[in-house]
Parts: sequence; structure tokens; C-alpha cells
Amino acid sequence: MTKEMEFFLFLIERYAKARGRVTGDVLKEWDEKGITEKVFDGYFEYHQERLENAYEDIDSLVTTGKHIDYTYKE
Repeated sequence: MTKEMEFFLFLIERYAKARGRVTGDVLKEWDEKGITEKVFDGYFEYHQERLENAYEDIDSLVTTGKHIDYTYKE
């Protein structure tokens, strides 16, 4: 198993627990919304930051289909 897959499994389990949901239901929702691959591909960002930041970005993907834009704007 790759380190990305290990982290994905860790992330989805922790995300589901933090949101009071069953992991399988979360994965089903992500699949239905077409964001599972986006979350998986977020490994390089997500594994470097607080899990809560990853959860916020995942919530954004669930509701808007887009990652949070953290670019600085004046």
C-alpha cells in the first residue's frame, strides 16, 4: 500500500469520526459528488497541515466541488 493510500484511509476515517459519520457513508458521498480523487490527490497538501484544515477543504469540496482558495488578496 502506498503512503498516499495509507494517508487517505487515515484521513477519511478521522474525517468521518470528526463529523460523527460512518466512514462508508462518507466515501459514498464523496463518490457521488465526484470528489474522492480530489481528496486522494490532496495528499501533498493535507499531510503537511493540521487535520482541521484538511477537513475544512474537504467540506468545501463537498459543498462547492472546489478547494478553498488560500491565495492572498488585498
